[in-house]
Amino acid sequence: MQSLLVFILLTVSPIWPVGENPAVGYPFLIVNKATNELAYINDGAVQGVYPVGTGKTEELTPEGLHTITVKAKNPYYRKKNIPGGDPRNPLGSRWIGFDALDTDGRIYGVHGTNNPSSIGKYVSNGCIRMNNKDVEGLFDNIPIGTKILVTTTDESFESLGKTYKAIQ
Repeated sequence: MQSLLVFILLTVSPIWPVGENPAVGYPFLIVNKATNELAYINDGAVQGVYPVGTGKTEELTPEGLHTITVKAKNPYYRKKNIPGGDPRNPLGSRWIGFDALDTDGRIYGVHGTNNPSSIGKYVSNGCIRMNNKDVEGLFDNIPIGTKILVTTTDESFESLGKTYKAIQ
């Protein structure tokens, strides 16, 4: 009986996030398509800003506040049947998927790349590309349930973090 209760709590009850997210102290990601940068906010402060590649056209990378729903190491690239870890795999070493446009986290994501020269440019079909070493660092610190804001703005990451209550 006790194991059934634990099973129900783990599969039905949301363990993460506790309370609203973003909130001061919780991890939060912000992607600014105007500068092609991603900010990692945690413990109420910007912890790092990283260059990224975004959509070839403005509408390809969906804007809004989304939720991280899927994480994968060495993700499989379904479109061209390329296994994870293969040097031809354009998804690089990590996948952090989010639920943009009512998807399940397997369509849009923050991921590594096998083409580091594409970072900082408008090149993707909607995903957010990062250098592998950068996305690997984020991957370990971003739990499922973390919020990600995708926007095009001239506001600072600090200002956006305050607006979304991720920074005091």
